[in-house]
Amino acid sequence: MPTTLPARSEISKDFTWNAESVFADQQAFEAEVASILAALPKVREFQGRLKEGPSILTEAFLQIEDLMALASRVFVYAGFAYSVDTGDQSAAAMSSQAQAMYGQLLAASSFLNPELIAIGHETLTQWMQAEPRLAIYGPYFANLFRKQAHVRSAEVEEVLGMLSDPFGGAGSAASLLTNADMKIPAVVDSQGAAIELNEAIIWRLMSEQDRGLRQRSWDNYHETLLGFKNTLAENLATSIKQSVFQSRVRKHENVLEMKLSENNIPVSVFHNLLETFKKNLPTWHRYFEIRRKALGVETLEPYDMWAPLVRDRVKIPYAQAVELISEGLLPMGKDYVGVLRNGCLEDRWVDVYPNKGKRSGAFSWGSQGTHPFIMISYTDEIFSLSTLAHELGHSMHSYLTWQNQPFVYSEYSLFAAEVASNFHQAMVRAHLLKTNPDRNFQISVIEEAMSNFYRYFFIMPTLARFELETHTRVEQGQPLTADALIELMADLFSEGFGGKVNVNREQVGITWARFGHLYSDYYVYAYATGIAGANALAGRVLRGEANAVQDYLGFLKAGSSAYPLDALQRAGVDLTTPQPVDAAFAIMADYVDRLEKLLG
Repeated sequence: MPTTLPARSEISKDFTWNAESVFADQQAFEAEVASILAALPKVREFQGRLKEGPSILTEAFLQIEDLMALASRVFVYAGFAYSVDTGDQSAAAMSSQAQAMYGQLLAASSFLNPELIAIGHETLTQWMQAEPRLAIYGPYFANLFRKQAHVRSAEVEEVLGMLSDPFGGAGSAASLLTNADMKIPAVVDSQGAAIELNEAIIWRLMSEQDRGLRQRSWDNYHETLLGFKNTLAENLATSIKQSVFQSRVRKHENVLEMKLSENNIPVSVFHNLLETFKKNLPTWHRYFEIRRKALGVETLEPYDMWAPLVRDRVKIPYAQAVELISEGLLPMGKDYVGVLRNGCLEDRWVDVYPNKGKRSGAFSWGSQGTHPFIMISYTDEIFSLSTLAHELGHSMHSYLTWQNQPFVYSEYSLFAAEVASNFHQAMVRAHLLKTNPDRNFQISVIEEAMSNFYRYFFIMPTLARFELETHTRVEQGQPLTADALIELMADLFSEGFGGKVNVNREQVGITWARFGHLYSDYYVYAYATGIAGANALAGRVLRGEANAVQDYLGFLKAGSSAYPLDALQRAGVDLTTPQPVDAAFAIMADYVDRLEKLLG
């Protein structure tokens, strides 16, 4: 493998995101920002006038939505440019510029919901009948009045809107530190070559045969994070305090209730997940023991979780990965697969390969009027294939939502998002296991499956437990120091590992610093509910159940026009009960059984 990362300029344009499809250049971006800011006074002219009647209200909606759509494109362009090269100062400046602009737009339009509440639901219902252009806002109004107790006065809402920019600072600072400023010492491989490290390369090395190389990479990474533990802890604590502040301003019981109520999700869904996770820990303990024996080590270490169980892992170049993913998704129909293939191979949805300064991880991001772009660091491994399938699940969700919903419903919740991404992985995994009987290939696919479950059904529930405790401590006025966070995280992983995995308390305890997800409160639990819902829906399609494909496509097309639990129930899965999570653990247990047999 390469010992140094290429500069951004060395990456072929064919494998970079299609930035010019959004704006021709930075000058066009800045002109759009200026035009949005210049239009803000027109938005403020509607303040205090919405009660005048349905025509005025309709014009206000159209004005605000037009600017929101433009602002979203601006935000995506700047944010994506910065994500693929955090060392690019012009991209960093654009990102800051976009955040500031967006905060001003939120503040300028903050009068909307308070004035709608003052008008009243009954009057708005009458206005929808009188003005056809208002009719599409029925679900929006219903959701607003459901949350009525938590909408504050126009003045308070304006202040909360203006806080969106400065309150993003804690997460941005943590990202800058870990992705741009923090330098991880290089490691030397068995041939004596120095390997430059960033997070993408570290996780690539975690799947290498050389255990010493894995350990050195793991140690260098986590010791570097520990060197910044106080700064990182202060950033996370500040973010949590900001969320607690917002929950109190909006008169919620706590942050958990505030975050879940946004999408009408009962807190019982969150607690059901954690209880089901704890109940199924013995399945994990069994897997850890099988992995330890297969690797022939006396003690399983965290850096052994991705180590190959076969010597000859398959290599899958990017173009071949696209074809395999397309084959796995053929049950969804040729139109679905055609859009996906074209996005990957022609329209440059995907920023494919790692480079210096590229953010860690992978994500899908766009807005109505752009492609549903993907950032990934593809490494020709089956793990990268799975990650690409995952992000394409998000992108197809976005594509179909944007094709079928007006702007007001053009986004969807994180809760729903993780169903779509994991659905793709479940479908592709089933195809790979069915079509290639080679023992090494089968083991590699199950390894990838277990790696995915390990992330979403072990690490994410553990992080969710960590979130619940850290938020509770702040809500009770207790401090969050670096050492306290490390101790808490180490305790939770020790319980989860059940004595089957060695715990270096400092290194395992700093795990929270690896996850920018924690700056989006109570997001990580949705990975686990998502993988449960996804496997249930994929099972329906793979079994050929009546209307399964149409039901699932209906879920993707719904956007935020329906609450996520309702949309999922219509698609065929009920996540208000623990049953889908238990069923997903049963699928995982079957993978463990198959792996044990294959390993002999």
